[in-house]
Amino acid sequence: MKNFLICLCGISAVSLLGCNPYVTKQEFAPKMYSERPTAILVLPPVNKSTAADAKDYYTTTIAGPLTNCGYYVFPIEVVNDVLKQEGLFDTETMANVPAQKFKEYFGAEAVLFVTILQWNTSYLITSGSVTVKLACELKSTTTGEVLWFYDDVVSVNTTGDSGGAGGWAGLLVQAVTTAIKTATTDYVPLARKANEKILIAFPFGKYNSLFGQDGGVRIEKKKVQESKK
Repeated sequence: MKNFLICLCGISAVSLLGCNPYVTKQEFAPKMYSERPTAILVLPPVNKSTAADAKDYYTTTIAGPLTNCGYYVFPIEVVNDVLKQEGLFDTETMANVPAQKFKEYFGAEAVLFVTILQWNTSYLITSGSVTVKLACELKSTTTGEVLWFYDDVVSVNTTGDSGGAGGWAGLLVQAVTTAIKTATTDYVPLARKANEKILIAFPFGKYNSLFGQDGGVRIEKKKVQESKK
């Protein structure tokens, strides 16, 4: 019986360790620390949301945070022009282009693929929300391997209040204030917040004073994503 309890405790301990939701940055993305890219090319995002203008709005939010992390980011407008000259107009098909090609075109050491999973408004008369969910994957342009990936979501509750009124009048006021708050919520600040949450897990680059010092920082563990070919 004693041996059984010891064995059971051992199994429980292993299970708890296996379910640990946190890892260090270096454990999560060891190839980032071995390759140490300095110049990143950001591709136009793949838009899987229902918002047609999500790509254009999102594109304005990513270069600044990456630069602050210590990386050189290729000018996005220039990148888009070059891609069009190469016949790459459709961002959804760029995921099928070997990462090494972007080293040929630009000399980039890594390429960031961004997928907009949600850029949505949810509105149910007296309740509402606005949500931005992003997934990012960084690939080496030398090996084509995934160096780092992460995803996160930011959502704002846009449910209005009744203004103190009761009954049907209160419901009407709540419906109106919900509609106004939902319609006027700006997605761009939400996208910036989503980027901030995602890039917390991004190792600092050469041009940041903390470069090489953040490998032991603990972050939330994410499931391995299916790599884009």
